[in-house]
Amino acid sequence: MALGIAIISEIFGTSMLKLSEGFTILFPAIGVVLGFGIAFYFLSVSLRDIPLSLAYALWSGAGTALTALIGILIWEEPFSVSTVAGIVLIIGGVVLLNSSKKPWKAIAGQI
Repeated sequence: MALGIAIISEIFGTSMLKLSEGFTILFPAIGVVLGFGIAFYFLSVSLRDIPLSLAYALWSGAGTALTALIGILIWEEPFSVSTVAGIVLIIGGVVLLNSSKKPWKAIAGQI
């Protein structure tokens, strides 16, 4: 739940970045600060139960992919095969990170 709130808040903050036009418009600039403040707080809360590498990968990967989709749908940013490929690679990276069975300590002990 905390990680979900962190992801949504990060997407909100990033969207407000676009609207703030380089922090020249007050209310969107406040939205950036609030969005990222809430995002980092809830990301830190999620770290109580989720390993850092997994939580950060999910937070940044989902945030990046969903922000790209928002850019395409709301601000009519360019949409191409490379955009889709990039989003698929982000999601694939998160899946690979999730499916890792060996903790780092076990791998380091084998070297």
